Amino acid sequence: MSEEIKFNALGKAAAYQLADVTKTKPQFGMLTPRWITKFLEFKGLDAGIYRVNRVKEGNTPLEVLCSSKPKRDVIPQGFVDYESKPREYILNSISTIINVNTQVADVFSSPYDQAREQLALAVESLRERQESQLINNDDYGLLKNVPDSQRIQPRNGAPTPDDLDELISKVWKEPSFFLAHPRAIAAFERECTRRGVPPVTADINGGRFILWRGIPLVPSDKMLVDGLKNPKSQSGRTNILLIRSGEAKRGVVGLYQNGLQGEHSRGLSIRFRGIDDRGVASYLLALYCSAAILADDAIAVLEDVDVGEYHDYDRN
Repeated sequence: MSEEIKFNALGKAAAYQLADVTKTKPQFGMLTPRWITKFLEFKGLDAGIYRVNRVKEGNTPLEVLCSSKPKRDVIPQGFVDYESKPREYILNSISTIINVNTQVADVFSSPYDQAREQLALAVESLRERQESQLINNDDYGLLKNVPDSQRIQPRNGAPTPDDLDELISKVWKEPSFFLAHPRAIAAFERECTRRGVPPVTADINGGRFILWRGIPLVPSDKMLVDGLKNPKSQSGRTNILLIRSGEAKRGVVGLYQNGLQGEHSRGLSIRFRGIDDRGVASYLLALYCSAAILADDAIAVLEDVDVGEYHDYDRN
């Protein structure tokens, strides 16, 4: 009777101790492309205040003389009056403080610098909050400041080509882009498919977007559905904005502060606050931003859009 021979071999668990592994930087799952900051024109301020001077409401165009006999007719006289109390936009700050234990940073900074990675993640968080504030802030947020005359309702709940055409009729002077939650864009595409008019696509600002009447539909999860970025239900209500961007076009302008101390990027400063007696290094991050609507017809909104309507298509 032969004796069974047992083999002992190096296993995966043991070999793993000597293996070199490839590590990634921290992956921040909540990050988004933040397209609005790429499509919206921004203007830097020196004093942190932006005054929007407008012609007084109800002011009619000046009377002019159109005559082949200028010496025999009296030339009309007048002036264009201005609002006496124009709106002023004051930059708001979004701030946070990052603390890093210097001993941890010294010992564990290979292959990635711990302090640099913490600051990079904090910057991304502030930029995400900036996009949300540009849309939803109670003072300067775009949704809160759409004039009543520029608010419309969908005809049947779901966003249809007719509804977006109606938006275009409200912002007909060089509209720049639609802004909508991805669920709203998907709902619009379903309505286009149902009608046999699928929208075309185009590459703009490094991304691929669907177009309606040549205007890109820009996605943002800050255009909340039932007050949520990522609603669990298939149904829900949201809004779709149409925006004309740019100061020269009397459109919508993003605002930021110029010449900040410790300026890191547009409107963002990072200041080192020192190291305390426990060896903790502290950094202050502050982002200054706002947005201004220069003319009433620079923006319009399609309100209470239903994103939960689906259709059965004829497969024959």
